[in-house]
Amino acid sequence: MGAEKDIIIAVELASTAIRAIAGKREPDGSMQVLAFAQEESSNTIRKGIIDNIDKTTLALTRVVAKLSDKLGSRINSIYVGLGGQSLRSVHNRVLLQFDGLELLSHKTIDKMHDTNSGVVYSNAEIKEVIPQEFTIGSRSVVDPVGMQAEMLEANFINIIARSTLEENIRRCVSGAGLEVQEVFISPLCLANTLLTANEKRSGCALVDMGADTTTVSVYSNNILRHLCVIPLGGSNVTSDITNLKVEAEEAEELKKKYGTAFRPDKEDKTEKRITLSFDRTEKEDKLQEIVEARYEEIIANVCQRISSYKEKMLSGIIVTGGAARIPDLTEAFGHACDLNVRIVKGMPENVTVSHGVQIGEPDRLYTLYSLLLAGKENCVGELAKEHTQDTFDFGKEEEDVSVEPETQEPQPEEQDVPKKKQPSSFSRLWRKIEDLFSDESDGEENS
Repeated sequence: MGAEKDIIIAVELASTAIRAIAGKREPDGSMQVLAFAQEESSNTIRKGIIDNIDKTTLALTRVVAKLSDKLGSRINSIYVGLGGQSLRSVHNRVLLQFDGLELLSHKTIDKMHDTNSGVVYSNAEIKEVIPQEFTIGSRSVVDPVGMQAEMLEANFINIIARSTLEENIRRCVSGAGLEVQEVFISPLCLANTLLTANEKRSGCALVDMGADTTTVSVYSNNILRHLCVIPLGGSNVTSDITNLKVEAEEAEELKKKYGTAFRPDKEDKTEKRITLSFDRTEKEDKLQEIVEARYEEIIANVCQRISSYKEKMLSGIIVTGGAARIPDLTEAFGHACDLNVRIVKGMPENVTVSHGVQIGEPDRLYTLYSLLLAGKENCVGELAKEHTQDTFDFGKEEEDVSVEPETQEPQPEEQDVPKKKQPSSFSRLWRKIEDLFSDESDGEENS
């Protein structure tokens, strides 16, 4: 862990915005947020995957510049998260058959790890390996070292992603003049921040509902069992509302103001109408029906992905993300999946915000907080130059713009008509006073 004075910088490449945050770790292990900045990233990142490298690099450069300005320090490196549609878990099994009883050692386990790491996936690469239990005969054990076996089975969860995913992230960071401290797997960091030890042990599903994707992570006995990314999110709901012939911005506002994920009394329709642009109106029930239908689809996908683990999920479902801010989401998940549901709200317990730092909607930043908490090394350099104040410093201004004809050599092309610098307002006023006294003197001489 770095020194207490070290400042950690984390960046989230989200579909709607690129967000950056700076924090300092406190002696008790908590994190104090020192600065936050974001830059809109429309048409640059789609479903968590960089779609336009040049635009992403430019947006990243801008957001880091904003953060550096607020922080008063030069940012050299960043921690960044990896997520998106191509991220998923794949189960792999490795078997070792021995000649008779074999005393299992760390060397044996390492050999099985190496065998697993050598698995090749088409157009994808392993980003993280999560060991599961080992099987000896009919027994399932966590640590087989020191035991005897004729055959050992090792189970692994390999988290894989498209080969170009991390490569493009590093290209954008490098193009912004920065170094990558480390690329974290965002869902793993998020789970470490939001899930309690009891939830991981007793079994749960963490559902992160973003703009373009919904990420599902299943835990049991303190181990990740499954990870997948569903290519549906809050932006799909907004897009559906645009079918009412409204722009995306208006559709987003309508979703926030009138939308619901679950209507228990669907048959009790009302004639209440809502106002749209250009003095149009629409039935509120129709809008809510559109929103509910898309959330039903997203939740049905989640329930299907966790169905085989349902009996081991005693702690139910924990939901977070920007798209989880809609009303009645708890009822919608409970009705569809028949599990307890907890919606994450407020700041993480181990994160505090410095006075004067504007965060906006903290419920949208859990992934960013998680990346920040995972960082360990200092990311900033020497203090940036202080900004000059917009004040009238007459002495400095006069020194900057005044010209001394007797000492300044004119440029060759300006010998006939010398080019003068624009005088300051103070200089112009002083020269008018000099001209006034000069005119009075001339008048006295002429008389």
